[in-house]
Amino acid sequence: MFPEYRDLISRLKGHDIHFTRLFDKHNELDHVIKNKESGLDPSSQTEIEQLKKEKLHLKDQLYVHLRQVAAKE
Repeated sequence: MFPEYRDLISRLKGHDIHFTRLFDKHNELDHVIKNKESGLDPSSQTEIEQLKKEKLHLKDQLYVHLRQVAAKE
C-alpha cells in the first residue's frame, strides 16, 4: 500500500497515534475480509462488501494523512 510513501509510513507507525490507529484498523479489516472470503469465518456477501467499503474509507484517510505530512516536510 502506497509504495511511494514507504519511508514515511515506517516513520509514522508508532510515532503518530492517529496514523497508527488508521493503519492498524486497515490491516485488521484486511485479515477479517480474507478470512470471510475464504470461508474460515462464514459471512454474507453483503457483510463482506460493507467491510470492504470501510477498508477503502480507511485507505483514503491514510492517503490524505500521508499527503498532508509529506507536504509539511
